[in-house]
Amino acid sequence: MKKEIYLAGGCFWGTEKYLENIPGILFTEVGYANGNTENPTYKEVCSHNTGHAETVKVEYDDSIIGLTYLLQLYYDVINPISVNRQGGDVGSQYRTGIYFTDDKDEAVIRDSINELQKKYKEKIAIEVKPLSCYYRAEEYHQKYLDKNPGGYCHIGADKFEKAKKAEDKSKKYGKKPKSELRENLTDLQFEVTQNSATEPPFQNEYYNKFEEGIYVDITTGEPLFMSTDKFESGCGWPSFSKPIDLDTLNNVEDRSFGRLRTEVRSKLGDAHLGHVFEDGPIDRGGLRYCINSASLRFIPKEKMEKEGYGNYLKLF
Repeated sequence: MKKEIYLAGGCFWGTEKYLENIPGILFTEVGYANGNTENPTYKEVCSHNTGHAETVKVEYDDSIIGLTYLLQLYYDVINPISVNRQGGDVGSQYRTGIYFTDDKDEAVIRDSINELQKKYKEKIAIEVKPLSCYYRAEEYHQKYLDKNPGGYCHIGADKFEKAKKAEDKSKKYGKKPKSELRENLTDLQFEVTQNSATEPPFQNEYYNKFEEGIYVDITTGEPLFMSTDKFESGCGWPSFSKPIDLDTLNNVEDRSFGRLRTEVRSKLGDAHLGHVFEDGPIDRGGLRYCINSASLRFIPKEKMEKEGYGNYLKLF
């Protein structure tokens, strides 16, 4: 489904170029938003008190990229605590802002801002408002950096390359309803992933398996661990020195059984996986991810391409 959002992030030349590189973005253009004059010119926006912000209109395919993930990418190229300034540009027209046309988007945006605020002591300065007005900027501003490759841009080249490779994994590996999981998982897999149960040590599928391959979340299919990071710990459960990507996991304080431990859950599936301890091999970082076999599905290296995980083969 096609949706739209309006993002102000400093000079709109670079912001547009960055956003149009993201897979799932259907259309971008630059303009002036949420000011108090009609049909402003660039000169007026820069020189007068029009109240407009340099803004990028973004149309995106919600089946490929969701608003939450799109906003995370947007945050990556702005200073969210800076007021009326981004890079070397100063003025209210360079303020950061998220302007929505669908009222249902406001809650998503507010939740996203609240998550972002946890990373900063200073107050987030991003303006969040319904779109009150928007005027397309002059033609020479449209796709400016395509026309002028050496033109000014406050966004680093590495960010553009990162944008091209962005993937909203929640669209592919999103959390499934418990009713669906109950139908498709074994009783043990359901109890472990949904009710934080623990399977017996030395009596589980993968504790002594060291074949090359990838381990994915049994509830979503999201890749979590590589066989190359698996080691024999003697604990009776699969042990890994690290995940494929730390961002795939959530660490949660666990005070059950009268002791403090760190529970590990999959971020997208919110499935209980196991616990992480600081008694792993020093030469591998010192961590031991002690994971239930029942929370994982193993895909042998030779089957990864066929099952859609071919892009992870380069990690071997």
